[in-house]
Amino acid sequence: MFDLRPVGYVIGLLVACLGMTMLAPMAVDLRDGDGHWVVFLESSVITTLTGGLVALASMNGVREGLTIRQTFLLTTGVWVALPMFGALPFALGVLEASMVDAFFEAMSGLTTTGATVVSGLEDLPRSLLLWRGLLQWFGGVGIIVVAMVFLPELRIGGMQIFKSEGFDTFGKILPRATEISSRISVIYVGLTLACTITYMAGGMGRFDAVVHAMTTVATGGFANYDSSFGEFSPLAQYGCVVFMLLAALPFVRYVQLISGSAQPLLRDSQVRAFFGTAAALILSLSLWRWNVEGGTDEAHFREVLFNTVSILTGTGYASANYMLWGSFAVTLFFIIGLIGGCAGSTACSIKIFRYQLLITSVKSQIRQIHSPHGMFAPRYEGRKVPEDVLSSVMSFFVFFIVTLGVIAVALGMTGLDFTTSVSGAAAALANIGPGLGDKIGPAGNFAGLSDTAKWILTAAMLIGRLELMAVYAILTVNFWRD
Repeated sequence: MFDLRPVGYVIGLLVACLGMTMLAPMAVDLRDGDGHWVVFLESSVITTLTGGLVALASMNGVREGLTIRQTFLLTTGVWVALPMFGALPFALGVLEASMVDAFFEAMSGLTTTGATVVSGLEDLPRSLLLWRGLLQWFGGVGIIVVAMVFLPELRIGGMQIFKSEGFDTFGKILPRATEISSRISVIYVGLTLACTITYMAGGMGRFDAVVHAMTTVATGGFANYDSSFGEFSPLAQYGCVVFMLLAALPFVRYVQLISGSAQPLLRDSQVRAFFGTAAALILSLSLWRWNVEGGTDEAHFREVLFNTVSILTGTGYASANYMLWGSFAVTLFFIIGLIGGCAGSTACSIKIFRYQLLITSVKSQIRQIHSPHGMFAPRYEGRKVPEDVLSSVMSFFVFFIVTLGVIAVALGMTGLDFTTSVSGAAAALANIGPGLGDKIGPAGNFAGLSDTAKWILTAAMLIGRLELMAVYAILTVNFWRD
């Protein structure tokens, strides 16, 4: 019989921890005197007690390792349970959000998507703004652990190619997750502190600097203002670009870096391809704006730089309404969102390494056609790519495209226009944040969509953040058979 106790124990502990963190925004509200602290206290009690009771009820089934089925269920279950409780402050507090709106906002936060249904952000209590930032910050470090520990073990989307990075976890998933998390957390906190100091040096107030540092390092994109990063100085925007790029790099390379070895980071083909792609996109858009607008200046270049990096990394901040830049720019921004950062980072979307593997596979096939009797094995960083990795990557691309199409059609059936449906599906599935068009573009949000559309997008955020297969696997009949 399928033993759910190890899964329940871990989920219960994480839910209880989430409940304890609600005391931080409660303390901020007590200091501000906004009267919103009771909501966080109630939410904290409900969340902590529920998680604690589930963990206690399941602890007699805890063991050192997890089976593959338990790992699949845990990976998905955590990202369903945490948003359920993370939504409580939105539903019970000043927003009085509906169930779908509260869950949408919490899911968007924890999956670091950055899509929002809230407007008038600058008028919200600081405690609620802090909670939005904390959700994304927790989600950012959580997805790194998932990408480095669980997904390679589950052989999802070609992630198994990174099992050779010094984190072999087979049969020891829970203890290795704890070990890796501790090292990653130190780096994650360090980047957040450095980002906070940079923002304060750029003219941000201390509170704005802290919240935006958390959502930057998580590549989440929740901001404290409806105008997003357009509210802040050029210096703060340049600083944001730096930390969005840093957050989109593989965190395992930072672990190696602080251990005294910089070569793995400098020689990582994924990192080089990421920076090369970013540079090419920025140059293309800069030349386009120069051609269309008859000239450019520092402000134009900064807008291109900031918004390109924001969408490429899946952060989703906006400093300008790029919908006004013309059809080429709009089309390119749609494509940019489907690229993503590096594997093992807080960035989202398809990821650079999958495109690298796709290209090397295509090259190998073309060479095979030209020389039928030759042997041309696809290679990645000088190593032959195993067949199971290539198969996993190709399956991921197919499932991603099919899922994107199904979600877009489903959104269209709710009455949304073509641009909103397709870009909304991409923004949610790739965890980008803003879509295209007047409704959900950089100058709008998702509040005006129907409840059905919001539920569809919420499911898409979950599916995309967990690399599709982790969710699809538990929906099959065979998964539940003994």
